[in-house]
Amino acid sequence: MRNAASLLGIIGGLIGIIVGLFGYGFTQLSAQHTELAGLFDLFENPGYIRFASFVAPLLAIAGGAMAKARALWGGILLLGAAGLFYTAFGFNVWTMFPIGFAGLAGLLALAAGKPDEPMAHF
Repeated sequence: MRNAASLLGIIGGLIGIIVGLFGYGFTQLSAQHTELAGLFDLFENPGYIRFASFVAPLLAIAGGAMAKARALWGGILLLGAAGLFYTAFGFNVWTMFPIGFAGLAGLLALAAGKPDEPMAHF
């Protein structure tokens, strides 16, 4: 289960990078061209969209990378990434795979049967 969580988390983060690039780019475009923002009325909080566009893929990739060694921490990061994707972008055709992959990877990492081995961190 840890291997599946790791692979799904990294794939979800890589797809999330694409979503994040478009989200960040579109908030910048609407900020520079106010007629676009008024025409579509898209963003209530563009700062949060920009934050989530950067942090959510970062959390997904980091959580996927941690899932083998530290399943609890990796699972928490993966579920946090799925939550950020959902709250920032909603569930739609562009975000269903990052949310689904990161969410499933987080659940698999948390449900891993073998507990984390005790090891020194320093």
